Amino acid sequence: MANIVAIVGRPNVGKSTLFNRLVERRKAIMDDESGVTRDRHYGYAEWTGKHFTVVDTGGYVTGSEDKFESEIRKQVEIALEECTAAIFMVDTHSGLTDLDKDFANVLRASKKPVFLVANKADTTERIHESVEFYELGMGEVYPVSAATGSGTGELLDKVVAEFDEGEEDPDGGIPRLAILGRPNVGKSSFLNALLGKERTIVTDEAGTTRDAVNTRYKLYGNDFILTDTAGIRKKSKVKEDIEFYSVLRSLQALQDSDVCIILLDAERGLEAQDMNIISLANKYNKGIMIMVNKWDLIEKDSKTADAYKKALMDKLGLLDYIPIIFTSVIRKQRIFQAIELAIQINENRSKKIATSQLNDVMLPEIERNPPPAIKGKYIKIKYITQLPGSVPTFAFFCNLPQYIKAPYERFLQNKMRKHFDFTGVPIRLYFRKK
Repeated sequence: MANIVAIVGRPNVGKSTLFNRLVERRKAIMDDESGVTRDRHYGYAEWTGKHFTVVDTGGYVTGSEDKFESEIRKQVEIALEECTAAIFMVDTHSGLTDLDKDFANVLRASKKPVFLVANKADTTERIHESVEFYELGMGEVYPVSAATGSGTGELLDKVVAEFDEGEEDPDGGIPRLAILGRPNVGKSSFLNALLGKERTIVTDEAGTTRDAVNTRYKLYGNDFILTDTAGIRKKSKVKEDIEFYSVLRSLQALQDSDVCIILLDAERGLEAQDMNIISLANKYNKGIMIMVNKWDLIEKDSKTADAYKKALMDKLGLLDYIPIIFTSVIRKQRIFQAIELAIQINENRSKKIATSQLNDVMLPEIERNPPPAIKGKYIKIKYITQLPGSVPTFAFFCNLPQYIKAPYERFLQNKMRKHFDFTGVPIRLYFRKK
């Protein structure tokens, strides 16, 4: 990521509003409550043909004992280390504060180009009032309204002038792996363990992660995007507006992903909400795997894993094509094998089978076990081919497609998986008249 712009400042000055405007999506959560954004939140923007990465950060506070605010400070400092330029946001509504002055000193120490942006300048009077921020000695002040977009064009002209060259859209064609599950199963800990650094804030309190947080990652020559998400709870359990939007972001991350890594707590097993997430991933034709975390807390013998896996498969029912891996994130047991499995599932999603191979393998299977006759009519499947699609999709041409029932379709799917290894991906079959 060559060109990175970090949006920084004290709480509740409109950083997430500007972030959403720059990436042209409502990705970061906005609320009147200060401290909503906690983790560094990445998105991609483009201005005058130059692509760049935008980082939304939590509000920077000093002298606070709150555990989240101390962690947020670390995240802001990391963002400043990573960025090409920083947008320092202040608020014309509340004016210059001591916290703005303290943070200006932090920015001077970073040695990065800093653009002082006076937000909420949505009237002529507010624009005139923004001159008080020249007292910070940070150079030119850019009055903008992140909510309406006023003034952002002039700001972006100056920001992109700091870039050496435009960056190609880094998201193009890169697989996305979404880390999903109920709250407090270890999603953020898993991401941090893979990266070897604190990419997201981790505490014992459920619901620490609020936004869906994207991270580019390379492993064994594969380049992909990992998305850490907020825990998804039942609707009846969601009390706050912020948590409601967090769940929406997680569901959006699921829809945007190629492979869903569903984390379970080994001590709690597969619960109803986990099944809802898995069913949704199957509905959206995503690759799916189950990662049973906290396996180190389970008393076990040589048969425990097999018995646990069998119990999971029984609950999954028709979704028993989903692979299961047992891990301990805190001890870093099998976490890289989990990523290898996710990469393999993504490859299975785009696997293409030659028509000749399909017919050579499947027609003998069908001949040995033909579809049952319906009303004295015999069904003859004559030809099979793969169709284009986001998941493996196949057309079976036959004389009476309307008489193919679900149990026989299931039989065909199982044979396809046996011969062509479609581990972790749904298979779609269509029956057409020939």
